[in-house]
Amino acid sequence: MNYCSQCGSRVEWRIPQGDTLPRHVCPSCGTIHYQNPKIVVGCIPEFEGRVLLCRRGIEPGYGKWTLPAGFMENSESADAGAARETLEEALARVEVGPLYAFYNLPSLSQVYLLFRGRLVEERYGAGDETLEAALFAEKEIPWDEIAFTVVRETLMHYFEEQRSGAFRFHFATI
Repeated sequence: MNYCSQCGSRVEWRIPQGDTLPRHVCPSCGTIHYQNPKIVVGCIPEFEGRVLLCRRGIEPGYGKWTLPAGFMENSESADAGAARETLEEALARVEVGPLYAFYNLPSLSQVYLLFRGRLVEERYGAGDETLEAALFAEKEIPWDEIAFTVVRETLMHYFEEQRSGAFRFHFATI
């Protein structure tokens, strides 16, 4: 950040009075520009024992498979964001279920919230950021082509728990 979004003056990188961390501060109007982690919301869309995955049509991870997920929007609940991302990326409507996993990704300044969800019907396709979407049983998952560690971890837990019939909540820092 070079300029203040409030008054247009050049900002300084310093620790504001009463704070403990350096921030972008405008010396002209006094605005402190906080930068906070991004919240990523997504879903494990389930249908008859299979999971819906999307093959990414954008970077990072172009051409690799992932769960439908993306950045939460302002004025949106986390579960509504997970449903929206599933619709946008996989053209699928989902009933969002319980929160399944919470992952901290401090190196990327991201927090992931992943819900279990149930496809309302077996109808899906490729959204604007997706090359293709497909339902996978555990043995069909393209493990070597999964885009992100957080997705791989989530899918591994999910299928292990699907076999046992007991799903639990997961919390980790990756």
